[in-house]
Amino acid sequence: MPLVAAGVEFLEEPAAVFGGMLMLGALLSGVARRSFLSLTPVFVVAGFILGQEGLGVLDLDPSADFVQALAVIALVLILFRDGLEVEAEMLQKAWHLPFRNLVLGMPLTALLVALATHVCTDLDWIDSLLVGALLSPTDPVLSSTVVTNPRVPRVIRHSLNLESGLNDGLALPAVLALTAAAESRDDFVWWQFVLQDVGVGALTGALVAWVAARLMPRGAMAHQKSLFALGVAFAAYGTAVLPPEGNGFIAVFVCAIAFGIWRPDVREAFEVRSEDVLEVVKLGVFLVFGAIFTFEALFEDGWAAVAIVAFTLLVARPVAVFVSLAGARQVDTAAKAFIAWFGPKGVATMTFALFVLGSSAPEAGRIAAIAALAVFVSVIAHGLTDHPGSEWMARRAPPDEAA
Repeated sequence: MPLVAAGVEFLEEPAAVFGGMLMLGALLSGVARRSFLSLTPVFVVAGFILGQEGLGVLDLDPSADFVQALAVIALVLILFRDGLEVEAEMLQKAWHLPFRNLVLGMPLTALLVALATHVCTDLDWIDSLLVGALLSPTDPVLSSTVVTNPRVPRVIRHSLNLESGLNDGLALPAVLALTAAAESRDDFVWWQFVLQDVGVGALTGALVAWVAARLMPRGAMAHQKSLFALGVAFAAYGTAVLPPEGNGFIAVFVCAIAFGIWRPDVREAFEVRSEDVLEVVKLGVFLVFGAIFTFEALFEDGWAAVAIVAFTLLVARPVAVFVSLAGARQVDTAAKAFIAWFGPKGVATMTFALFVLGSSAPEAGRIAAIAALAVFVSVIAHGLTDHPGSEWMARRAPPDEAA
């Protein structure tokens, strides 16, 4: 027993703290639902208090096995859940607005943020583009009223949901490629990354999905299907990283999209039963993220970091949305402004940043700190405005568009 305990000694404090926080979160969940913020900022603040900035109970190294393993598990689950939601019916019926935001708005957001980063700091273009890629995904779950209030027009809720479900996976190749380029600089070969990481990863994901879709009997019980789907997610990741070594995360995302289309019954079973697991993993990421960063690290670039965050939320995202939705008849100016503001930065950005922190990129700490500051500001700003914003949008909606 002592040998076993010694083997997991690095988990003692994180496990005790996280267990206690989950118990406290469960007790406070009812209050959180009635307030303007979710449990997310509670875990972030707890991380700050218990981490290096405060009591020092959680002394975590971003490159430690525990942190990197948590990031892998979180990203596998997030990407798989997001990919499953991209079912054929959703894409066929209401894909125009999120498609525009993904194809035009998301790259434009990343480029604008990269430009602001390059102007405001001494980071080179590779590092600046990496900041842009980290801050391009959205996560409306952090402002949950926006996507759960039935009085908000469905076209808006659907657009934000589908956009956030896809942009994590679409931002992933850019984040991985730019991180690799930042690590190796002159030795990075773009075409080799596309062929091996993206190509092999995507093909592996599709193959795993094809096999899995035919293995699970359609008459199986819902809990069997849910457990099977969870196994598919990690099987896709594990298979992809075997020789010839494609990218496991790309494989997971592609696998989820294909699997969700081929087996909607399994997708539905997984969605119903996976929320608690995903919530636990997400809260763990927020707790660890809060513990890793200090105020000194967050503001290492001083007012330049503040300017980049403000530009991201107030300029880059709104400009990108208005450009991508120009001429769209489904939404008026107010609806476009609503969609533009509620593109908060969340768990995908934080998880991506953990990988950047664990890399050997020379400026990894500064890059991740800017992304972290954006997430922290987003948690507060969008948490404060989601309820009044949703009510404002609901009042403007025609009666036949509400509910």
